[in-house]
Amino acid sequence: MEKTNIPFNKFYKKFNILSLFLILISLILLTFKGLNYGVDFKGGTLIELRTLDQTLTIGDLRKSFSNLNLGDLTVKKFGKENDYVIKFEKKQSIEENFIENIKKDLTNEIGNVFEFRRVESVGPKVSDELLKSGVIAIALSLGAMLIYIWIRFEWQFSLGAISAVFHDVVITLGFFSLLGFEINLSIVAAVLTIVGYSMNDTVVIFDRVRENLKKYSDIKIFEITNISINETLSRTIITSVTTLLALLSIFIFGGAILKGFSFAMILGVLIGTYSSIYIANPILVRLNVSQKTILKEEKE
Repeated sequence: MEKTNIPFNKFYKKFNILSLFLILISLILLTFKGLNYGVDFKGGTLIELRTLDQTLTIGDLRKSFSNLNLGDLTVKKFGKENDYVIKFEKKQSIEENFIENIKKDLTNEIGNVFEFRRVESVGPKVSDELLKSGVIAIALSLGAMLIYIWIRFEWQFSLGAISAVFHDVVITLGFFSLLGFEINLSIVAAVLTIVGYSMNDTVVIFDRVRENLKKYSDIKIFEITNISINETLSRTIITSVTTLLALLSIFIFGGAILKGFSFAMILGVLIGTYSSIYIANPILVRLNVSQKTILKEEKE
């Protein structure tokens, strides 16, 4: 691929304002609307059901399950036309033969025209532990990467990389809050993957910035970042496009159960690529990183 000379640095301020706006909106959504926690984190029971009677509607299922006194209840279409997901929250521990009793009661309501394809049950104590473990996993990964960048580069680079990752995670969660997508363990895995992807992309550009700072002593950091982004652009495009092709295949053909995970990954790759250019690098410019900064840190 031929060398490019796209003036990315001319748009630093505009995209920084856009990012601040998106982060603000995301924080407002997370504060006031919150996230749609799945059974993994909220506790309760999830049933994936397939109906054998095409005349049954989602309203009929909701009415039938409501008659079983299962507490808060949601019924949604899932995948194919006659597939549904039913979620409800149990306040007490699940008794023996709980699912079998639901099957019998539901058969009395609508007849033997359905089959349970998947059942997941999580108690409130387990769900709390899973939520804490998910938050701890994300926090530890951020901390470990912060230490790595601090050792590998200078503190200014570390601040830029962590700011980019924070930006990616907050905006991704903001989209999930806005769209009401369910947050489960697979989404935590997606967020951790996004953190790693964003950091990897940022480190590649930072490595080239560091090399160019030593190479061009008479060029300021504002231009150095632009040169470095253009020099690593072909690698960035190839990595992002091939990753997105795989993720789009999962999103389209992977079924409803993988929709949330693949959507989070697609969003993370796009935002992660953007933040590596327009969040991490402008911080180096604002902190006025120079060749003297690099040489001083190396002597110490």
